[in-house]
Amino acid sequence: DAQQLELATGSKKKLRRFIVIDEVVDELYGSKVREYFEENNVQHKILALPTTEETKSMDLVLNILQEVQNFSIDRRTEPIIAIGGGVCLDIVGLAASLYRRRTPYIRVPTTLLSYVDASVGAKNGVNFLQCKNKLGGYTPPVASFLDRSFIQSIPRRHISNGLGEILKMALMKHKGLFDLLKSHGKYLLDTKFQSYSGSAGHGDAALQTTRIAIETMLEELAPNLWEDDLDRLVDFGHLISPELEMRVLPSLMHGEAVNVDMAFMTYVAHARGLITAEEKEQII
Repeated sequence: DAQQLELATGSKKKLRRFIVIDEVVDELYGSKVREYFEENNVQHKILALPTTEETKSMDLVLNILQEVQNFSIDRRTEPIIAIGGGVCLDIVGLAASLYRRRTPYIRVPTTLLSYVDASVGAKNGVNFLQCKNKLGGYTPPVASFLDRSFIQSIPRRHISNGLGEILKMALMKHKGLFDLLKSHGKYLLDTKFQSYSGSAGHGDAALQTTRIAIETMLEELAPNLWEDDLDRLVDFGHLISPELEMRVLPSLMHGEAVNVDMAFMTYVAHARGLITAEEKEQII
């Protein structure tokens, strides 16, 4: 919403910002975040929290809301900023949607999965009664700020985790993206989606891959933002994965559960004659 974004950034009053940051991200980048706000003379409160699937609950949302109330933000001109992975973005999005019925917020994804998935769309939520994202709503951010340099600090397993969601969009929507993953997948995994000059044969595969993944996601979400139509390509890999992920927490990450789901459905599709044996092998 351009008007909301203008309201959130155009005030002539002293700038104030309330920031929720994942505690691991805070250890890595917290000093730089604080330095940025201090150098720009922005009054700020930074709340570092453990944002994991195990802590993704209404308790954490209420914790955030208590701190937001203490900070006394102006909900029209002072957007809440979420810096972290998908869980952090989901929790803060829900908190923002509840505070005074709707407070603008900004997403800053720091993992590959959140970069290509959670940064896009309107959904937010928390887990409830051992069910994934059982409580939540649809409140889009006023902006998402994307910086791939965050991704270089996450473990290799988290890169594979994010690749699961990229593969989903490749299989459902974009053969060119699938070809990029076939040609550059290992390179992207090894380089953690960073762009390097002189990477012979790879060009800027990281930029191309993430751009196409996000664009295809937006193409699918935009006409059906509120999910009035539940027949959605973006839900491939999400039939059995939510329950599987919650049953084995913390052993299986979200993208890994999606990969298991997609692999199973690939065999189902082949058994039903929907794809060839060669296509099945390429996917697996």
